[in-house]
Amino acid sequence: MIFIGLLLAAAAVTAGAGIVMANDGPAQLTAFGYAVPGVSTNWQVFLTGAAVAVVFMLGMIMTVAGFGRRLRNRRDLRYLREEQEESRTALETEKRRLQREIAQLRRGGPAQPRAPRPEPAATTRPQPQQQRPAPAAGPAQGGAPQPAPTRQSPLASAAARTNFFDRTD
Repeated sequence: MIFIGLLLAAAAVTAGAGIVMANDGPAQLTAFGYAVPGVSTNWQVFLTGAAVAVVFMLGMIMTVAGFGRRLRNRRDLRYLREEQEESRTALETEKRRLQREIAQLRRGGPAQPRAPRPEPAATTRPQPQQQRPAPAAGPAQGGAPQPAPTRQSPLASAAARTNFFDRTD
């Protein structure tokens, strides 16, 4: 395609040069009823016409490029709107799913695995000979500090069960 374009351009330049060299007789160019000053031979008339044709072609190229850019921008905007709508729909679906999970957890939904609680003894009193375990050595006794027991909220455990943060899309 580039080669054909270069051949056509070379042919046009060659034809133009041949026309300019062969036409050296007197001529007069008028535009809108007025004589154009400085144009007095046939080759000057031809070159003026060629210049007008070049300006016309530049204008047409700019117009077509502008339309192409506008079409590309509209297509890109349409694509972005569709993508945004898909994203919004996916987020709303995820939000509804999470709201259902939270509501289910608040209603006491599926049983969470919990550590078994020891049943309190009915009416037995500790015997005096039983030894109670010694408290663990804390920082005051020179031991390592013991971590405070933490309580996890139902929402945090629900977030741990979801695969939302594992998704790669």
